[in-house]
Amino acid sequence: MRVVCASANPHKVAEISELVCGVVDLQPRPNELADVVEDADTLVGNARLKAMSVSLATGLPALADDTGLEVDALNGQPGVFTARFAGVGATDAQNRAKLLRLLDGVTNRVARFRTIVLLRMPSGQEIICEGVCEGSISFAELGERGFGYDSVFVPASSAGKTFAQMSIAEKHAISHRGNAFRLLASRLAELPTA
Repeated sequence: MRVVCASANPHKVAEISELVCGVVDLQPRPNELADVVEDADTLVGNARLKAMSVSLATGLPALADDTGLEVDALNGQPGVFTARFAGVGATDAQNRAKLLRLLDGVTNRVARFRTIVLLRMPSGQEIICEGVCEGSISFAELGERGFGYDSVFVPASSAGKTFAQMSIAEKHAISHRGNAFRLLASRLAELPTA
């Protein structure tokens, strides 16, 4: 099945492509499409906004995701504001710096990544899957790989390594995004074959 990737984030697109390889024929988002304003108050809402926009524009199924980092000591923040935690247009480095600054001196560093993956058909039918990865926030940035908060997030099952210290295969095996896309792959049979 041909599916258009609704994300414009090149790091996310690369990761999604690796995760759905062999499951769907993922097409890039057309360059001429305007960015979708993600102003919903939930991860599902933001994923739906992106998928609807791209599906309507292309006439094809669209695959979107939205991810939030939830930090217990910050009452679940940054959550839906993860990508713009340090402000609209903030860089990954600025978002990480704000997070580490807010957690300075805090011992409870329990956190989780939550990803919503939403596949929307032109008919309006949707498959929504959630993936979660429990872990904690490190005291400093560690590792060179990845993007976003990878250098400060330590998955509970990682023996103390951040996502940024893992190989791509190691990360995909336990990550929130990997979990969500594996669930999606198992649910594609719900779609009509005609």
